[in-house]
Amino acid sequence: MPNPDESPAVQSMKREQAEQRKRSRKGELEKGLEDTFPASDPVSVTHTTAPSGRVDAEAAERVQRQRDPETPDEKSPLADEALAANRKRSEVSRGEIKALRSEVSRLSESATELASGTARIAKVQARSFVYEIEEHVRARPLTAVGIVAAVAYLWGATR
Repeated sequence: MPNPDESPAVQSMKREQAEQRKRSRKGELEKGLEDTFPASDPVSVTHTTAPSGRVDAEAAERVQRQRDPETPDEKSPLADEALAANRKRSEVSRGEIKALRSEVSRLSESATELASGTARIAKVQARSFVYEIEEHVRARPLTAVGIVAAVAYLWGATR
């Protein structure tokens, strides 16, 4: 009797499964590399004193003596104006935030009052409905028993 593990179909299936496992491992490796890429290769900004392509010392010194564009000038009234404007905005913002907080508090209280009033109205209406049903049952007891029997029969028939 031939071994079922040696049939061409079984061998083909085993090859396909091995290829799928290999592909899934490669996919997991690629995904892992993509997930860790920013952390494994951080971007850094560097400034060199000598421009690339120049090797003479005079050019390097001339570049080094030039003013760095990132350092502020001694004459910078615009920065003072910007700081003053920022302080004014933060003071206005604090006032606005305080007003908004009081408005939210007032709205919260109004919503609470509305919800409690609605609950009270619903309770009163429910009591009124129950009272009306009790009055109808007392006025016509046989009709009420017939209605309850019909509802019970229909409910039991559908279950």
